[in-house]
Amino acid sequence: MARIEYNKLIRDRVKEKIEGAGDTCEVRIVTDPLELAEELRKKIVEEAGELASAEGREDFLSEYADLMVVLDALTKMMELTEADIKVAIEENLTKKGVYNSKHFLVWAESKN
Repeated sequence: MARIEYNKLIRDRVKEKIEGAGDTCEVRIVTDPLELAEELRKKIVEEAGELASAEGREDFLSEYADLMVVLDALTKMMELTEADIKVAIEENLTKKGVYNSKHFLVWAESKN
């Protein structure tokens, strides 16, 4: 059997799944909050990439859920409440809007 190096944060049940299949693995507990935050940010990039390439409704929904789990973990770590997030979303929508107009920016020219 081939050994594969992953060196990444995994979800709680992955070790159990690997060992349940009769395989072996090595895991370590991330105890440093700064390292954990960094690894969660890496997972956001990984999961967002998978979501961006999802095809079909079911695949999209699965990848969306994966991304939300990572975001929820980082949100908890940063001690943000649902109210904090709701306010931030409302402010963001007021400032930037949504995608209803389907605008695609081709170019812009600065007067400076």
